[in-house]
Amino acid sequence: MSPETIAEVLSLSNLILASANVIIGFSLFVYILTHNLRSAVARAFCALTAFVTLVYVVDVTMGGVNSDAAASLWLRAQWLGISFVPAAYFHFSDALLKTTGGSSRLRSVGVWAVYAISAAAFALAAVGDLVVDGVALKGDIYHLTPGPYFRVFAIYYVLVSLAGWVNITRARDACLTSTSRRRITYLMVAFVAPSVGVFPYLLLPTTGHALSTTVVSALNLVGNVGIALMTVVIAYIVAYQGVLLPDRVVKHSLLHFLLRGPLVAILVVAIMLSIPHVPQILGLPRDTILVVTVAGSVVTLQVMINLAKPGIDRLIYRRDRQEINWIQSLDQRLLTTTDLQQLLENTLIALCDLLRAPSGFVVTMQDDGLAIRVFSGSRAEAERFLQQFSVPQLIERIAESRQDEFLANEDFVAADGHWLLPLRSRNDQSTLGLLGIRATQPTVRYGDEDLEATYGLVRRAETALEDMRLQQQIFGLIQALDVELDQIQGWRSTPFSVSEAALQHLEMNPVHSPGFAQAVKEALGQFWGGPKLSQSSLRRMRAVQQAMPENDNVPAKAIRSVLLQAIERLKPEGARSMTSAEWLIYNILDLRFVQGYRIRDIVARLAVSESDFYRKQRVAIEQVAETLAQMERDCGESV
Repeated sequence: MSPETIAEVLSLSNLILASANVIIGFSLFVYILTHNLRSAVARAFCALTAFVTLVYVVDVTMGGVNSDAAASLWLRAQWLGISFVPAAYFHFSDALLKTTGGSSRLRSVGVWAVYAISAAAFALAAVGDLVVDGVALKGDIYHLTPGPYFRVFAIYYVLVSLAGWVNITRARDACLTSTSRRRITYLMVAFVAPSVGVFPYLLLPTTGHALSTTVVSALNLVGNVGIALMTVVIAYIVAYQGVLLPDRVVKHSLLHFLLRGPLVAILVVAIMLSIPHVPQILGLPRDTILVVTVAGSVVTLQVMINLAKPGIDRLIYRRDRQEINWIQSLDQRLLTTTDLQQLLENTLIALCDLLRAPSGFVVTMQDDGLAIRVFSGSRAEAERFLQQFSVPQLIERIAESRQDEFLANEDFVAADGHWLLPLRSRNDQSTLGLLGIRATQPTVRYGDEDLEATYGLVRRAETALEDMRLQQQIFGLIQALDVELDQIQGWRSTPFSVSEAALQHLEMNPVHSPGFAQAVKEALGQFWGGPKLSQSSLRRMRAVQQAMPENDNVPAKAIRSVLLQAIERLKPEGARSMTSAEWLIYNILDLRFVQGYRIRDIVARLAVSESDFYRKQRVAIEQVAETLAQMERDCGESV
């Protein structure tokens, strides 16, 4: 291969790689800026990426420059990036060291100082000849010649870069976990790239006359490759800093962003730069083949990424593959309220057609009354029906209906011109709602085939209502976990230390533990005996310890006694009422945990829906936990 061909290949390769660095730098700058701006490390990385990208933007631009004046303008503008790279480098290392507890006021002042020196260096390079002088041409490569203070800046560049390296080393030594130490090790290796990648632009002014064009191009090529690879590695590490998301989510998001964004853009640019500048290609104009090639490559690459996605996900989630597959399928398996509403409505319409009824409705218990879930025909008729009856009256009317698995004519209950059927849960036989069909004759006289078909549709309606209730509970649990999940992710992503005294405080008294409410719930669930009561962490409460002598020194009895005191503190004054709102919390605690009633019996006695019961039960358990915490504080004050 001739020297001219080698030089041409190196020149084209450098142009493609410099363009790739611009795309990667800008893409990661935008990604980190929009995903992790709260982190000081991420902000420092954005600054470093911006200055390095600026250097390569000018490098790409220089390919079209053909005059000394234009070259001087762009090369001096490039010094905005060159001057500030060491300052941003030091800033980044300082921010990283602070995350491991290595805060220093002197080092913080040093960050501002190096930024000020870099600003002064850029000003001198932009408007004067003290740092860099005139333009010289080496082959087809323009470069600036060194000024009187160029060596001073080069020494400053090396010293500040070494100081940044020392900070990274100290941050690695301060890491306590193997994961954080491994990531900082990756960062130490990758961190060399920004400084080394910009180094050839400092090398040219001093040694440009002694190096051949091929050597200069080869050095640029090495720097370009290093920057392309290491910028991605640094961004990968920075993406985890201070993010309240699991590692797998961060990894998945960044990887797919790189594949669908920068990779596609780099491919398009490489194609555009690689197609020869000839009038015709395969008998077609260059522009035509260029458009076809670029469009086809973009579409093909997207298809390939989609095909490779399962394999990529398996690589990312290799440890928790089964759980991730289940989580990812939730959006396809779960039905929204609208989905279930449509299913219920279609079922009701089919029932009305089957029974030749002009109208019908399905109602469910909501708070202290009934609410129309779906209707067929006149809504006003359904509302008028609901106004005639209260919840206890309807429950009493349908109590004897559907006592066995099959459906008979006797199961239809007549009420105000309608035939009623209870809709019950298959799991616990609790009442989910009520089906009302407009009566078309004085008595119900359906044949066996109609009853069998009706039973199938009724079971479908019950399944829809039960799924709706279960999914509401799931969504409620997820919403309740929202704050805790954010807190857990915060603990995962933020290094912290706990004093020995604080740890002993948490271990000795469960009231101060984040899982206190859960411990109370488990103890109430086995109020009359069980391992979750006898082995509960509530044993370490001062109130329980004080109650031990009165309860034969049996922990389970002492815990039960303290729980009962807490429940009694929540008892309102006056005569007890099963339907009053102020008695609801106490009634749920007493009936559910102390007396041990079944949920469907409690719902019937309190005249509330099951979904409302579960919400109120959660509130009741939280109030018991708060009461126990107050009792514990009272015990502490009395000691």
